[in-house]
Amino acid sequence: MRTAIRGGTVLLDDRLTRADIYVCREGNSGRIASIDCEIECDCVLDATGLLVLPALVDIHGDAFERQIEPRPGVVFDLEIALLETDRQLVANGIATAFHGVTWSWEPGLRDTENAHAMLAAIERLRPRLAADTRIHLRHETFNLDAETTIIEWLSGHRIDCFAFNDHMTGTIKERHRPEKIAGMIRRTGLDAAEFGALVDRVYARRAEVPGSMTRLALAASAAGVPTLSHDDRDTETRDWFRARAVTISEFPVTAEVAAAASNSGDATVFGAPNVVRGGSHTGCPSAAEMVARGHCTMLASDYYYPALLQAPFRLAADGVEELASAWHLVSRNPSVALGLTDRGVIDVGMRADIVLVAAGVDRSPCVVATIVDGRIGHLADGALLRSP
Repeated sequence: MRTAIRGGTVLLDDRLTRADIYVCREGNSGRIASIDCEIECDCVLDATGLLVLPALVDIHGDAFERQIEPRPGVVFDLEIALLETDRQLVANGIATAFHGVTWSWEPGLRDTENAHAMLAAIERLRPRLAADTRIHLRHETFNLDAETTIIEWLSGHRIDCFAFNDHMTGTIKERHRPEKIAGMIRRTGLDAAEFGALVDRVYARRAEVPGSMTRLALAASAAGVPTLSHDDRDTETRDWFRARAVTISEFPVTAEVAAAASNSGDATVFGAPNVVRGGSHTGCPSAAEMVARGHCTMLASDYYYPALLQAPFRLAADGVEELASAWHLVSRNPSVALGLTDRGVIDVGMRADIVLVAAGVDRSPCVVATIVDGRIGHLADGALLRSP
């Protein structure tokens, strides 16, 4: 199947320019066959007036949790939730999605049973999913009993990236402020007394945590799995992770940590919702400001898929970055950080992950079509698809 994308304004390298793209899909893979060198095709996508951009690569998205449990205690089947999530992904231009699956010491949506079920469900559903859907395992570092299984998953290449999360330390600090931890308690299904007892039992093993983290970092490195540290609170923490080859700092909580990470050559991740909303909802650094300072390598959808598309346009509208360079934050840069050398840019021979976007001064950007691996995964306007 050969598809021509004609008449659009295409992001090539660091510039937006008029070009025609020719995509060839053979077997189970699609590649960009030609740029501005016409080849015989089976169909044409008319991109006149549209931007033709590398499809989005989302290093961390967990909005699928709202499909599984839209209200506390109201749970839907994983297959229904993941298939609906897939439709949301491609409708927002996301062709490569790393689902942030949290495996925690807490019961409920993030417990052991759900972590196993999520991994199995994603593996089972992949042939039916339009987006290239991968596992970003978010390991709660106090979940010590999970270590052996996670090492098996890493060595078996069932995990595509691995993050160290520590929400226990914050829970200990805030446990006497009910308004701060009420949401977490509600998510577990426990009452306040039961939750407090669980925290005490888990925290009592805190001396074992650094050793477990070191072993897991070594296992991830040996398996070639990219690793992230989540919510780095200080430069010493970032230095500790860097010494263990954990070279992606995800959502550093201060500008100082972000600068230290960036200046040391680490990749840094901030949330696209932070950009779109004009700041962090938790008091962390402004993502737009970090982009302006050169301390943000990439953006993630985090908890809201539409933000990943909107953020580069917001950065461009606010004069923080030109759209061409801002787009690298959601396509090329995450691809590089995750070792996905076949995507993230539009070039001959690259995987054909492409998004067609309608945008203008009087409208929010809107995805008109998403091509994933050479196949049309989303088409909002059928009139754009024509015979050659």
